[in-house]
Amino acid sequence: MSEGKLHLILCWHMHQPDYRDSETGEYRLPWSYLHALKDYSDMAAHLEAEPRARVVFNFVPALLDQIEDYAEQFAAGHFRDPLLRLLARERYDDLTPAEREYAFECGFRLGHERMVAPYPYYKRLHELYDQAEKFGGRALDYLSGQYLADLLVWYHLVWIGETICRSDPLPVRLMAKGEGFDLEDRKALLGLMARVIGGLIPRYRALAEAGRIELSSTPHSHPIAPLLIDFQSAREAWPEVVLPRAHHYPGGPGRVAEHIRGALESHARRFGTPPAGLWPAEGGLSDAVARQFGAAGAKWTASGGAVLANSLRQAGIETGSAAGYLYRPYRIDGPDNPTVCFFRDDKLSDLIGFEYSKWHGADAVAHFIGELERIHKEAGVEEAVVSVILDGENAWEYYPYNGFYFLSGLYAALAAHPFIRMTTFSEYLAAAQDGQLGRLPGLTAGSWVYGTFSTWIGDPAKNTAWDLLCDAKRTLDKIIASGALDAHAREAVFRQLATCESSDWFWWFGDYNPAHAVASFDKLYRDNLKRLYALLGVTPPSQLDQPICRGEGREAEAGGTMRRSS
Repeated sequence: MSEGKLHLILCWHMHQPDYRDSETGEYRLPWSYLHALKDYSDMAAHLEAEPRARVVFNFVPALLDQIEDYAEQFAAGHFRDPLLRLLARERYDDLTPAEREYAFECGFRLGHERMVAPYPYYKRLHELYDQAEKFGGRALDYLSGQYLADLLVWYHLVWIGETICRSDPLPVRLMAKGEGFDLEDRKALLGLMARVIGGLIPRYRALAEAGRIELSSTPHSHPIAPLLIDFQSAREAWPEVVLPRAHHYPGGPGRVAEHIRGALESHARRFGTPPAGLWPAEGGLSDAVARQFGAAGAKWTASGGAVLANSLRQAGIETGSAAGYLYRPYRIDGPDNPTVCFFRDDKLSDLIGFEYSKWHGADAVAHFIGELERIHKEAGVEEAVVSVILDGENAWEYYPYNGFYFLSGLYAALAAHPFIRMTTFSEYLAAAQDGQLGRLPGLTAGSWVYGTFSTWIGDPAKNTAWDLLCDAKRTLDKIIASGALDAHAREAVFRQLATCESSDWFWWFGDYNPAHAVASFDKLYRDNLKRLYALLGVTPPSQLDQPICRGEGREAEAGGTMRRSS
């Protein structure tokens, strides 16, 4: 067994795409504020409750933009999210048919096993809806305004973080009441939501300033940076990939630099200092991206374990078992690449993301600790460092009590362990000796999903989406070069372009996602491109009036939300 410590870096990645209609500012989907209410609040509370724990939180600036926007909406009492507008309504007997339909559509759009079935009053609302829907015709019209009031309150109650339910009496009081919610109940609920969402960014800043967490960032709108720079990078790990019609994304390196600049500015403004490290969107790294990170001052970055394995094989370095190569950070050779790269233990990360939700919390904690102890015994390096990196929001609705018992037990067990040391990327690097860092001749471009970019490029719909973006960017470049736009107009154009460059549009295209979600993201992407053309003063191509994905998508699990994979 190694005599040294095992250094564990837990990195929770917080990301939601920008769900706003770029013309009106209206929100198309509510996930940013719902995850803020449930997951971002719980994740901060677990760290506040365990002062010995040390973790990294990665916030994408486009998400922080939305959290701040929601905080402003609550403060003003004027909501640009239609679901919040419905919750704040004084009366429900005079809703329009479209408003009623939207309430029904949203009211059960969540995981039923953990978020509906445990609550008898909410479960009854669902049974009544099912019964009415089976009759067809106008049967849903018999569900009253009070039914809709109760539905909207219950939907938001089950999205309240478990730590809030254990510290604030309001959620428990409303759950005990169960039905007949009135305007005062809804005002009280909105007031609680306002306090939680308005306090999120200050809570994380306070934890960082106390040295309890490290905060990192991602290029502003979460672009797949290697693909923006060079579509050919997809062939490094996937040689047979069919690429878009366009040979490259116009001006890609400059666009990546702008997303990085936006991330540094956002982070410094909200948290007081620039981030020491940058997590690339979807762990998507290449040599070119790593160089840009280094040039921007990033001391560290990270990616998936498969990217490291591919890079070692490409360099002709024998890999053997993961214990022999995974548990150390690496310097990438080259004088202009000072950034150190950590690589994720994909197995451990996916256990938390996808498997432990089915286990008893204490058993999952014991298994995770046992896996770390095994790594400590088998690792081929002294002072092994294990990086566990995953989404910090999407897994918890599949856990009992939003992962409360797993997370609280995990932090307590890790903090008390005799040789596992919870740390952060920056803290580890500050104390690391040069001999503890491996060296890589270069990176084989890839992501934390299979080590390739197959989730964002290569299938016909994804490639079409890229070609539409390339066409829009070429049009933008011509308009900018002509000098037709003033400084204010140029700022609006490039802000809109950044939204169109987000990775999420390409991720959602594909038949492995629920058809209704594919359709929603398809339309929002095309609307974003149309808005870009409008800002340029150009008529958008008619192709943007037609869905990119025609008939693609699978049936969603009953009542479930889409779960992102890593």
